Amino acid sequence: MIRGIRGATTVNQNKQSEIYEKTKVLLETLIEKNDIKPEDVAHVFVSVTDDIDQAFPARPIREKQGWVFVPVMCMKEINVPNGLPLCIRLMLSVNTDKDQPDIVHVYQEQAVSLRPDLVENAEGK
Repeated sequence: MIRGIRGATTVNQNKQSEIYEKTKVLLETLIEKNDIKPEDVAHVFVSVTDDIDQAFPARPIREKQGWVFVPVMCMKEINVPNGLPLCIRLMLSVNTDKDQPDIVHVYQEQAVSLRPDLVENAEGK
């Protein structure tokens, strides 16, 4: 079964170093919480809000050891009034035997406000 695994984080500033660091931390947490191996990942979609344009957050994903062949694509998040600013979102499509309720979605920094129901679930696992 292919399951979607979501994650999101925010940066304080639109700076390359922070974009890369927050993306790495988010990916590492998703990997740890869901026991993800790169050979099980079909692809990763990365979206950013309009206020992030100083780096491609896909880069630290592609540079992670073992992840060079995982297809990664960046795109812009739709610009919704009062949307969460400076946000990076990841969607991993992963081959797994886990049931849907056992998938741990990860929301960090200010992105915890996007899905507080899932944050509470992730902290319990």
